[in-house]
Amino acid sequence: MRIVSLLPSATEIVCALGRGHQLVGITHSCDLPRGVRELPRVTSTAVPVRGTSREIDRFVRAAAQAGDPLYALDAPAIRALAPDLIVTQGLCEVCAVDERSAFALARELGDGVRVVSMTPHGLDSTFAAIEAVGAAIDAKDEARALVSGLRARVARVAEHSARVQRRPRVAYLEWLDPPFSCGHWGPELVRLAGGEEVIGREREPSRTLQWDEVTAAAPEVVLVACCGLSVVRAQRDLAELSARSFWRALPAVRAGRVLVADGHSFFSRPGPGLVDSLELLAHALHPDVHPPHASERLVPVAAP
Repeated sequence: MRIVSLLPSATEIVCALGRGHQLVGITHSCDLPRGVRELPRVTSTAVPVRGTSREIDRFVRAAAQAGDPLYALDAPAIRALAPDLIVTQGLCEVCAVDERSAFALARELGDGVRVVSMTPHGLDSTFAAIEAVGAAIDAKDEARALVSGLRARVARVAEHSARVQRRPRVAYLEWLDPPFSCGHWGPELVRLAGGEEVIGREREPSRTLQWDEVTAAAPEVVLVACCGLSVVRAQRDLAELSARSFWRALPAVRAGRVLVADGHSFFSRPGPGLVDSLELLAHALHPDVHPPHASERLVPVAAP
């Protein structure tokens, strides 16, 4: 089977199911696992990724208002790759190629090309998406085993979190300029990790905030996991906030409990990495209850 992935998390899923050797094309942003990085890239983006967060936000809003796509498919390249299966998503047109484009291209390529579209809003639907991809690539047993292991890890975190004496108030922010709440699986991760998400709502989209809403929520922990941004890139936005009085007044900032995550590799991708994200957050919130994650950590920001 020849597989084209139009979503970084789908690329990770295919590889986690032992079918990475069947990938023939990936997106411009697929980077995990490292072995996929030499594969042909079949998408591009119009988003000014080197711009400031404010510039990126304004560009995305203007494109949405004008009806302009943020991502383009390289149809000739995909045609030359002759895929049997295209894996895409129907959750967010800001994050990746929209599923309408994928289905339209599949129709052009002929009846033999199938499309699997992922639309996860939480951990359960993420696990269901993994099993759907597994069924499409003749890896049902592998998918069941992977999901079983992921569920067992989630259950261990939840069991440990049930023992915590006090759940801190958490504001998980997916963007800083302007601020965005977390959405979909984000609040669920906070809850399972032993926190109380004070702005985002489970299985609902993220939304634009005003800073006075963040101030009013009085978070004791702020998790910054900007969608698509590395730790270093997110820290640039945090540096600009550090002198602002409303920011310095937040309980989390005063206590030195601002945590920065790699939102490019963790938290934003609905795949196996969400469980890694959960374990990272759980240890950060309750290091006396949850063991450290094996390979990564959240970066703390020192109190002013």
